[in-house]
Amino acid sequence: MQNELNQCIPLVGRQISNIELNGLVNNQFKKINLADYRGKWLVLLFYPADFTFVCPTELSELADLYDEFTKEGAEVMSISTDTEFAHKAWHDQSPSINKIRFPMLADPSGKLCKELCVYLPTEGLSLRGSFVIDPDGMIKAMEVHDNSIGRSAQELLRKLQAAKFVREHGGEACPANWKPGGKTIRPGVESVGKL
Repeated sequence: MQNELNQCIPLVGRQISNIELNGLVNNQFKKINLADYRGKWLVLLFYPADFTFVCPTELSELADLYDEFTKEGAEVMSISTDTEFAHKAWHDQSPSINKIRFPMLADPSGKLCKELCVYLPTEGLSLRGSFVIDPDGMIKAMEVHDNSIGRSAQELLRKLQAAKFVREHGGEACPANWKPGGKTIRPGVESVGKL
């Protein structure tokens, strides 16, 4: 374990690869290349498996907020190690999943899961990982949960909004629980110890 920890490379600030995966988009099978989304914000939501219990609650909430993400200029994609055929079957069977309009990507080999360090090799599944990626393909925010803990799409949206704000307003930072229109911080020597 110690050797593995010594070899950890932080993912935040790293550029994602131009990986191509199969997916389900608008009830059609399609190849999706992440390189095609350069110039746009991208939100990747990894989950363990189709036909499970916590996953549809997360994906349903994300589907309900999809228009809010697109208003921010972002595309959302969900990813699991299931195939696009399993995604289609789940989409056709589950009312929660049927309302999804964003691409559902298939990563059965775990290629993208492994790159973003969310792959569980003994299970062949992904952890619950969320990534906010800027228009240059750089990871700006991430969170990874144990598979028994669901995430908040509202918080993911807030992280996207904060990352966008910081990119557009160089030199400013967003404090805890910042939301659009809220007060920001301009780091500098005059602020040290005064916050």
